[in-house]
Amino acid sequence: MPQTVDDILEPKPKARPRIYAYSIEDAAHQGLLKIGQTTRDVGLRVREQLHTAAITNYRIELDEPAERQDGSIITDHEVRDALKTKGFENPALEWMRCSLADVQTVLTELRTGQKRTGTHHETFPMRREQREAVEQTHDYYMSRWAEDMNAVPRFLWNAKMRFGKTFTAYQLAKKMRAKRVLVLTFKPAVEDAWQTDLENHVDFDGWQYLSRKSDADPTHIKKVKPVVYFGSFQDMLGKDRHGNIKARNEWLHAVNWDLVVFDEYHFGAWRETAKELFEGEDEAVAKKETKQEYDPRLDEVNDDLQVLSSNDADFLPITTRAYLYLSGTPFKALATGEFIEEQIFNWTYTDEQRAKAKFAEQNPSQWNPYGALPEMRLLTYQMPDELLSVASAGEFDEFDLNEFFSATGIGADAEFKHKDEVQTWLNIIRGQHAAHTVDNLRTGTRPPFPYSDVRLLPYLQHSFWFLPNVAACHAMANLLAERQNTFWHEYNAVVSAGTSAGIGLEALPPVRKAIGNGFDTKSITLSCGKLTTGVTVKQWSSILMLRNLKSPETYFQAAFRVQSPWVIENPNGDDPNEEEVLKPVCFVFDFAPTRALRQLSEYGIGLSPNEPNPENAVRDLVSFLPVLAYDGANMTQIDAGGILDIAMAGTSATLLARKWESALLVNVDNDTLGRIMDNKEAMKAVERIEGWRSLGDNIIETIINKSEKVKELKGKAKSGDITDTERKELSAEEKEFKSKRKLVQEKLIKFATRIPAFMYLTDFRENTLQDVITKLEPDLFLTVTGLTVADFHLLVRLKVFNTEHMNGAVFAFRRYEDASLSYSGIDSHPELTRHGLYDTVVERT
Repeated sequence: MPQTVDDILEPKPKARPRIYAYSIEDAAHQGLLKIGQTTRDVGLRVREQLHTAAITNYRIELDEPAERQDGSIITDHEVRDALKTKGFENPALEWMRCSLADVQTVLTELRTGQKRTGTHHETFPMRREQREAVEQTHDYYMSRWAEDMNAVPRFLWNAKMRFGKTFTAYQLAKKMRAKRVLVLTFKPAVEDAWQTDLENHVDFDGWQYLSRKSDADPTHIKKVKPVVYFGSFQDMLGKDRHGNIKARNEWLHAVNWDLVVFDEYHFGAWRETAKELFEGEDEAVAKKETKQEYDPRLDEVNDDLQVLSSNDADFLPITTRAYLYLSGTPFKALATGEFIEEQIFNWTYTDEQRAKAKFAEQNPSQWNPYGALPEMRLLTYQMPDELLSVASAGEFDEFDLNEFFSATGIGADAEFKHKDEVQTWLNIIRGQHAAHTVDNLRTGTRPPFPYSDVRLLPYLQHSFWFLPNVAACHAMANLLAERQNTFWHEYNAVVSAGTSAGIGLEALPPVRKAIGNGFDTKSITLSCGKLTTGVTVKQWSSILMLRNLKSPETYFQAAFRVQSPWVIENPNGDDPNEEEVLKPVCFVFDFAPTRALRQLSEYGIGLSPNEPNPENAVRDLVSFLPVLAYDGANMTQIDAGGILDIAMAGTSATLLARKWESALLVNVDNDTLGRIMDNKEAMKAVERIEGWRSLGDNIIETIINKSEKVKELKGKAKSGDITDTERKELSAEEKEFKSKRKLVQEKLIKFATRIPAFMYLTDFRENTLQDVITKLEPDLFLTVTGLTVADFHLLVRLKVFNTEHMNGAVFAFRRYEDASLSYSGIDSHPELTRHGLYDTVVERT
């Protein structure tokens, strides 16, 4: 029979050979994998095999193409033979006693023709942003070495969690052809990630991983192979009782390292963050929590951030070609100008969510590498007057969460101070408050309260409640269990607070037990600090902020606990390449709106220190972190301008003035002081600052000389070449040098605090402050501040004053002044279209 046109044009078969492996969940097949091959759909093929035996409790563990790059095919016989060669048991036919990682390793070896050490089977490439981080850092290193072959360049990765800092840092080391890499951290718990990434990915086959836990002798490592040594600052900075480097660490100081990586680098932020996170715990527990999470020597190392960061070799006597700093919240390092723009790679929450949206738009049918990372939403609620009245504080009567949830007692004896009001709050968050019910009937709307809105309830199945202290956690558990709270009896409330909950990760098992698989249970984790760092509980989808937090770093470190991905890989057991995202978004609920929005605005501005217009920085953040605010009647979305208005106008003038009392506005490092001392006009200018002469003659020269003396004595101390007399001298010199530097800093700050008074008296809003000072109101400036325009201009040029932070302070002052007047129906400058900052003009929105 002749062929038809359809026969001739028959499409090419799409079958591709595939290697697969599956397991059966029963005692007889424990630890075994069935390894086979097919050109058909793997799920269908496996179902056919198991159909006659009526086996349904199977799981497909592996489904991969069987082709090599040269087009040849890997057979299942080859895979099993390779496993047997490695010593794995073949108890029956196609069954092997091995792990999935073992099969993946053998497949990679057969595909590449190279033997792998350990279980190097991961082959995923770097994502776009990871490649950019490596290229940008490498280019900077090369440019510095081109200028000065002896330079030791420093680079910062400001990258949020789940960027893949460990994997990407290793890729940088590989591009540098580094043979000796030293990883140091204040958080020893991160070691697992560093070891796993090195030992599982094919790109680092042959690399050696060492740490204190390793059996290998680090002094006998193979010199031809790259080596990574992981250590904590606690160990590295530790000295014996004679003040000398520990004998076991001497070899580290003799190695010429190619790259030193400082992981989790938030020198200035860490100490305060640690204290704030755990301050709700009992003092003894807080110390233990901090000690487990952070290096106990943190206070010592953090003693003087400016001196610490000026020269790494001063506090860590090692030699290296380059430094890499990794952090998710390096706000202080960014704010102090420790790293300039070309030394920083940024990958923030905003970048991550933007990449997620862009990939979905451009590749709608493909697996999204960012798809499992939830978008955060912030919902704030203004409490009714009867609750505000019992717990308001400050000039603007902000709702004081610590006071509202204050409690006494432990265990069954714990009780809230304002128990009736807390009960009312519980009724409010489940939409059962009588006054709100009447309002809802009048307006015809029902605001989305956390435990009442059907859209929110699924995200509250497993939530984290962050309370002020241990007593509050126990009191909340007791109140939820009372007879009238039948709604809450469906939730298993776990108290993760106090000594009874255990220290660090010891507090995690009860939470895991309460959550189980996450589908058939409901839980509330009550904590005042525990489980807010270094813990991933994927089922947590919401956090209720029920305590005051001062710093945005702490606030978002706690908030990001609920941004962990929750996905089911291979959801149907028949496709290991499929995943189902169970948590596309996550929620932060806050009941002190002004404080919450202030944290959000400071976080957004902190993420973009080089953005001259703070509103743009906040707008960028809230485009992927939408904010809804309930004002007591309606729930509305707040834009960046609204957030700044509430954050600024909801604060007191006293708090606002603190921006002009900040040490960030002035620079008193040795380089700056040296520039002043070398300039006669600058010396005359600073001497005209009020109170300067009371510091004594030659104050700047004294500070610089004492700083050099301290540096010299510290060098002796590190080498063990210091006498007891010199040790006492070091302590005295260091104390005096820091004291005098602080006095100079205070005088410069005192001058800066005169600038708001000048701003208040001048009416030129559209001009930059610099122009107003130098061109329009020079006489007024002299009268208010005591310095001439020429004096001030010279000190700004010498970087005595930090103009970037002045821009932020001017912006806050002008916005606050205008917002305050607008509440009384006054628009102070109705025709104004632009705001003049210190040396920048921004559009008024």
